[in-house]
Amino acid sequence: MYDIERSFDQQILSTSKSRPTVIFIEPGDARVVEAACQITRFIRPVFLASEAKVRALVASELTQVDQDRLNWGLSESTFVDIDTRPDLIEEFAHGYRAFLQGNGKELSLAEVRTLVSQPSLFGICAVKFGHADTVVGGASHETRDYFRPMVKLLAKDPFVCEAGVFVLPDEHPTEIFPHNIVVFGDVGVNATMTPDTLARTAVATSAIARDLFSEDILPQINTAVVSYSDRGSDDGPSPEMVRQATDLLPKYLAERHTKGERYQTIHIQGEVKINAALSQRSAMYYRPGKSEPWPGSPNVIICPNLDMGNLLYHIYATRYPQAKKFPVIFGLRFAGVDLPMDCSPEDVRLAVKASILRLHKYGEWTQTPKDTFFRSFRVLAINPGSTSTKIAVYQGERESFTKELKHSVEELQPFDGQPITSQFHFRKDAIEKFLHESGLEMSDIDAVSGRGGLLHAMPHGTFSVNEPMLRDLAAGIQGQHASNLGGLIAHELVGDSGKPAFIVDPVVVDEVAQRAKITGVKELPRRIISHALNQIATAHRYAEDRGVPYEKINVIVAHLGGGITVGAHKRGCYIDVNDGLGGEGPMSPERAGSLPGFALVDYCFSGKYTKEEIKRKLVGKGGILDLLGTTNMMELEKRYVAGEAEVVAVMDAMAYQVAKQITSLWPAFDGEPVDQILITGGIARCKPTVEYIKKCLGALPAGVTVYPGENEMLALVMGALRVLTGKEEAKEYGK
Repeated sequence: MYDIERSFDQQILSTSKSRPTVIFIEPGDARVVEAACQITRFIRPVFLASEAKVRALVASELTQVDQDRLNWGLSESTFVDIDTRPDLIEEFAHGYRAFLQGNGKELSLAEVRTLVSQPSLFGICAVKFGHADTVVGGASHETRDYFRPMVKLLAKDPFVCEAGVFVLPDEHPTEIFPHNIVVFGDVGVNATMTPDTLARTAVATSAIARDLFSEDILPQINTAVVSYSDRGSDDGPSPEMVRQATDLLPKYLAERHTKGERYQTIHIQGEVKINAALSQRSAMYYRPGKSEPWPGSPNVIICPNLDMGNLLYHIYATRYPQAKKFPVIFGLRFAGVDLPMDCSPEDVRLAVKASILRLHKYGEWTQTPKDTFFRSFRVLAINPGSTSTKIAVYQGERESFTKELKHSVEELQPFDGQPITSQFHFRKDAIEKFLHESGLEMSDIDAVSGRGGLLHAMPHGTFSVNEPMLRDLAAGIQGQHASNLGGLIAHELVGDSGKPAFIVDPVVVDEVAQRAKITGVKELPRRIISHALNQIATAHRYAEDRGVPYEKINVIVAHLGGGITVGAHKRGCYIDVNDGLGGEGPMSPERAGSLPGFALVDYCFSGKYTKEEIKRKLVGKGGILDLLGTTNMMELEKRYVAGEAEVVAVMDAMAYQVAKQITSLWPAFDGEPVDQILITGGIARCKPTVEYIKKCLGALPAGVTVYPGENEMLALVMGALRVLTGKEEAKEYGK
């Protein structure tokens, strides 16, 4: 059976940059709460009940569901006890009263306040007036209490229709519906049946199908407009009405074609008998080569009336209880989801995902108009490098802009031979100048998050910049590095505004047990320096994708970049990692990695190289650069694919060393299972290297997930947001 939920997940993740606010009006329904908690990677849920009531429901009715996932979902949600929000009741009452007056209905303000205090109308008004993006209901509300007022208040067009989508199990014959996918279009939403309504329903339902199913799944959207009565519209559309609707189809199809090239694949056939549309006869009668306007069998059925639409929906739902099914509304611009009363948690998930997918792909949505339920903090991230300073501004999880401020050799020349702190004012001024030119002042920023520097060893997390940290960064207690400027500049930018300055997971994060630091030479214990920021951010991302906190997973993360570090993360603790900066672990594009001991000693005492030259050979001029003369992985990937023997041998050796490093960390978990191996960093985009690593790890009892890129700016922002939103407390350096 086609895995529609996985398809939705992949499509949403590939198109979304932020999560829309979705308001659930039925938090007393366990099916709805379970579903909402399972899709927080895609949405920000609002439950119209107190947190205590929702948690009580979870404790009494959802004991069979993964509690970690439910708790994570609830931690990502907002709870609104309507009685405690007189401000919103008043706003909605005035807005709804004006809407009613515009439609010729007069009610007193007191009467309207009572109406909008009901969960269904409160949720609909929240979307209508910009506080949320989508409202979900219908699982326990009658049509008159939810669906009708939702359509009246949220419709963007006089025309609205609803489709029922089914993905049928494998035992249903695929020759009837390709991939066992069928979409039923229901004309019953509209009070009056006309040829125009029927034609628009056919085109709109076909558009829904095309939006949800890519052309590699359904190359053609073949729509059958069913006609089964000669007695007039009381029993359904007469053949004459269907013929009139068919004449209107080219007009509405042409309008739809202007909205996207994908709609060119829609083909509609009128006057198809219901017994033909739903049987193997359709595959025979509408196969390629026939004279009909579209080839193949139908995958969209336009039902003749409300009774037939409901009947078909329930027949297929009853006969195939394992079918994937959900409704989709056309004409609300993705603002509403209407659930059937017999829905399952899976049905709820699919219905919401279908709406959110269409919102992202075709709704031109960027963010919720008002941040009433989820405060959208604006965070400035600062990442100083050796010859540039990267800055980024995020509005919540959504990137506003990223800029790399490059510093020329001439600009940096005056600071040659001086401590990195001598560049402090130069870099800070460059940031302030750029922000000003971009129309931003520090008064617009809620927090500044800087890249952490070479401080004393510390646990993972988001740290407030305090006086001990400032002293140690300025002194360069662990060495001189551009990242030391991150916390210093962040602190100076916020000044005495009272806004927080943070650093997040610096390279010195050390939660490694003593057993992993002891070596066979007393004077040479292992040092812990790693890509902690991206390592921990990647582990957080995987945990969030699973719907659980970082503290609930066991993962091994391989950061593949100019340097390579491979770390073990055990239930929220970063328990072991190689010192990539100190020459330990796999070789990388510019680092030699671990070397044979005796051979390295001989190399050092050969008299051919100075101490500094040897260090540069280990870190900076070793690895792929020494072996192949370049660190350009895109070029090397092309040469690898072309079969250049030397390149294949060296790149496979690097991948093999990464795989060995990954497997060496299994003992760090003390017998606990490893949930997943995560590959990240720039080289995670190199397909041959990733595939070789996967092949080497194929026998291990853990899968591999790839998160390409370093994503350092987002990691800095997310660390700040976890504190600003109350999910974590900021830690204090030196305490």
